[in-house]
Amino acid sequence: MPHREHAAVDAYQPAGAHPGLDRPAADSHRDELPASDHAVLPPGELRNTAVREVLCEFCIHAIHKSERTPGPPPARVLAGPRRGFHRIGLGMPEHDVLVIGAGLAGQRAALAAAEAGASVGIISKVHPVRSHSNAAQGGINAALDPEDSWESHAFDTVKGSDYLGDQDAIEIMCREAPEELLDLEHLGVTFHRNEEGRLGKRAFRGASAARTYYVADITGQAILHVLYEQLMKHHEVYRYEEWFTTSLLQDDEGRIAGAVMRNIRDGTMELFAAKAVILASGGNGQIYDPTTNALICTGDGIAMAYRIGAPLMDMEMIQYHPTTLAGLGLLITEGARGEGAHLYNAEGERFMEKYAPNKMELASRDVVSRAEQTEINEGRGFADGTVALDITVVPRKRIHEALREIVNVGRDFAGVDITREPIHIKPGNHYVMGGVKTDINGQTPIPGLYAAGECACVSVHGGNRLGANSLLDTLVFGRRSGKHAAESVKGMMVREASRAVLRDEERMISQIIRRDGAGRRVSEIKAELGETMDRYVAVFRDEAGLNTALETVRRLKDEARVVSIDDKGSVFNQDVLGALELDFMLDNAECIVVSAIERRESRGAQYRTDYPERKDDEWLKHIDVSLDGGVPDISYSEVTMTQWEPQERTY
Repeated sequence: MPHREHAAVDAYQPAGAHPGLDRPAADSHRDELPASDHAVLPPGELRNTAVREVLCEFCIHAIHKSERTPGPPPARVLAGPRRGFHRIGLGMPEHDVLVIGAGLAGQRAALAAAEAGASVGIISKVHPVRSHSNAAQGGINAALDPEDSWESHAFDTVKGSDYLGDQDAIEIMCREAPEELLDLEHLGVTFHRNEEGRLGKRAFRGASAARTYYVADITGQAILHVLYEQLMKHHEVYRYEEWFTTSLLQDDEGRIAGAVMRNIRDGTMELFAAKAVILASGGNGQIYDPTTNALICTGDGIAMAYRIGAPLMDMEMIQYHPTTLAGLGLLITEGARGEGAHLYNAEGERFMEKYAPNKMELASRDVVSRAEQTEINEGRGFADGTVALDITVVPRKRIHEALREIVNVGRDFAGVDITREPIHIKPGNHYVMGGVKTDINGQTPIPGLYAAGECACVSVHGGNRLGANSLLDTLVFGRRSGKHAAESVKGMMVREASRAVLRDEERMISQIIRRDGAGRRVSEIKAELGETMDRYVAVFRDEAGLNTALETVRRLKDEARVVSIDDKGSVFNQDVLGALELDFMLDNAECIVVSAIERRESRGAQYRTDYPERKDDEWLKHIDVSLDGGVPDISYSEVTMTQWEPQERTY
């Protein structure tokens, strides 16, 4: 149990609006302390960290309230430290399991840990229902139909991964998929039903059977809201919304001990102690421009794990989605092709006949993206560097039933009525198959540190992720990591974490704020990074381009050390967060490029024009990246094979 009177408090919300300090707790604390335990606090000293270390949460709440009250300010109070009510130290928030990230993986992990009896804290830099899981449109895969099988689903996933996926993890995911899907339906996710009243499904790319279950084209949003409702039922789940994680903590033996957070609302720093930490912070798509990813997808968890010695795996495998709006990166769901949409080049040719004569538009994502980019590069695309997606072949009623959000996207952002004319699309950055290396229970080599969702690499996606397997990945391995973390810490004492890390983080942020403005702006460096990655580390790659990208990324890392910000305040300072996120993104980018240079073959999303063949004898292995002396160090690990040997991959 955390110390409730020292959990996260929003001084700008009414009592009871935050799961940390409620009004009864505050009143109790106010009443139990004698007047002699309070002292006058000089105006303005609330921003002083040393002073905050001896402030109880009720006192902070009272000070904020008094500072907003017109008229002469009343005396401010300072709680004496002897009762242990100080903000940092004896009263720091403590949890059995701390989950960083509140998208689908994070919420599923938190629920599983709470159900296993653990005290859980879940932290997010945005409100949980604004997490990027909202953007998942197409659906979730499960072999629920009696005529389908988990083995078939598993083989499709292995083949889609270009045989780089670990087959033990893939088998677990596909075997547990039907139960996970039915659990969601029972919780209240309103999956589409067919005319018979049964759960309806549609075909997705790379699948040998139609096994994608969906809620129109807002599947991620629908699941996210239902899980959040469940989360609010649990008294043992404490939600810390709009807190930004700056670093992970370890004890003297190297075991995870918690994390350092920044309260976005007022800029204060806090040390959260935990017996186990689960990273569920999502992907790193903002490294690229354009991207389908939300602004919050900056690879925070991946970079923080990397910085404390956790290895990353398969980082070179970056998925480009075949259907995004040119220049904007807005996603046109794969469900459009699942409903029967066609792809055409500028010459009116349905070009997928040349690249995947059997599956056509329903070939795997890497195959379709390369086909589109080839058509564009060879001059058969449109003048704006695109090809056309023709959804008019789908019945109008069906479009409005299953693709209603895409109708709005086409109208609002491309000026196109997709029910009447084709829409121009091109491949765009979408997903990272790599991430923090974990086992089938989400454990990393760092004791007590877990990862799940897009920031993790189990690896079930290998070189290429099949559409609608991402939601399944987040739920299955989110649940497994939450359950395992909760069970592993039973009876364990909270490890002591040094507050030196907290002081280092505060000092680092203070230095960013105090900079004189001579450096480049965050937006300038981020824009150059995005353009560089999209040019040289995209659908097609070669050694010269990758070396150029690496040189640019390392120069940008140097420039980021003196980056300039304008906002010198503490309340919702997005400039400071932008600078911190930029550092995370640059660490991610360096690992991606180094891994892409190392893999001298073409496999899945990694297509090297200078090494166009897949080389199983030499490169059927994972590339791992660890931090060594401030630079990435390359090593290798075996791909787990159970029953499917590599074969030629055709669609």
